[in-house]
Amino acid sequence: MKRTDLITQKILKKEQLKQRVAQWRMQGKKIAFTNGVFDILHKGHIYSLSQAASEADYLIVGVNSDSSVKRLKGDNRPINNEEARALILASLIMTDGVVLFEEDTPLELIKIIMPDVLVKGGDYTVEQVVGAKEVAAAGGRVVINPILDGFSTTSIIDQSKKG
Repeated sequence: MKRTDLITQKILKKEQLKQRVAQWRMQGKKIAFTNGVFDILHKGHIYSLSQAASEADYLIVGVNSDSSVKRLKGDNRPINNEEARALILASLIMTDGVVLFEEDTPLELIKIIMPDVLVKGGDYTVEQVVGAKEVAAAGGRVVINPILDGFSTTSIIDQSKKG
């Protein structure tokens, strides 16, 4: 039996997320966190999310809100609104929690969660990862996942414009 009703239950507000994280910690579970825009989901995202999920028992994905994306990427983005992006991410088997954040970086969210593992894609160095110092100071790890070459939302958008 497919429990599609569980998909929307993975989309959490910050207060709900705090409670869920506390429950998982009480069970002795490890928590990984990653974040991004995830505007047009592609093979590179799936690879990166799968790698992040393999680092812990539970994977929480922080998603930039629409206003945050506009500030970071320009007025033509996002292509898909925050509700759609969160729903798509929540429908993936490897995600256990999805949370939107309004800020330009997920630092506040990382401080709330204080994940055991903070995961970012290979276009970053540990020194560039927001929250890396905080997670490391709390005894956590920072993992940089390799990126699949040839897969980016920007290149997909550019290709679609060429027709």
